[in-house]
Amino acid sequence: MIEIAHVSKSYGATRVLDDVSLSLPAGGLTAVIGPNGAGKSTLLSIVARLLAPDRGSVHVDGLDVFATPGAVLARRMAILRQANQITPRLTVGELVAFGRFPYSHGRLTREDGEKIAEAIAYVDLAGLADRLLDELSGGQRQRAFIAMVLAQDPACLLLDEPLNNLDMKHAAATMRLLRRAADELGKTVVVVIHDINFASCHADRIVAMKDGRLLFSGGPDEVMREDVLRAIYDMEVAVHEVNGARLGAYYR
Repeated sequence: MIEIAHVSKSYGATRVLDDVSLSLPAGGLTAVIGPNGAGKSTLLSIVARLLAPDRGSVHVDGLDVFATPGAVLARRMAILRQANQITPRLTVGELVAFGRFPYSHGRLTREDGEKIAEAIAYVDLAGLADRLLDELSGGQRQRAFIAMVLAQDPACLLLDEPLNNLDMKHAAATMRLLRRAADELGKTVVVVIHDINFASCHADRIVAMKDGRLLFSGGPDEVMREDVLRAIYDMEVAVHEVNGARLGAYYR
């Protein structure tokens, strides 16, 4: 469970998060949506302890993220950021091995090797473990990074815009993979995402932010409504039901 209580953050005179409180249950997939500048990535970074809030608190499974030792927290939570500053001359296996650092501290054991192999197989890259990252397609590379955080074996996965720069096929495959991780592995998955239709089709709950504030939180049927989307995005979005999913049409 993730408990966010009265979190605020400013950069100079600009308030980017304004008294955000939110409770996310353990398990399932939560999509965080909203326009640019809504505070989505800032909130995720604070939950992951990459940023400190000006005020407020965050607890993950009862642990205060700002008071818990990093080695302990890393076994409960992992984050995949938008920009991953890792040399492309690593192999898939070498990249995924970084996920075991909270356990091995750089000295891999047989158990670490098994976890690495399991994570690579789970994202369907077993045949590419020795391939360099810069030899992969964008979709394959993103799956390799997801394997890295899966190898860390945390209860909670935080992903900041993991669909960036992916085509439709690989974006859909990535969302299916995250859905599987929630269902099969019991992970609590929180993903910042711009595509409301992927959120509607794959998320158990949708959190909508705007201007640094929490605007709506609920299931896809509650958030994927024309009046709600209008309030979030300041534009008309026609909502249609297609094969049991509520989809927004906003391209005209």
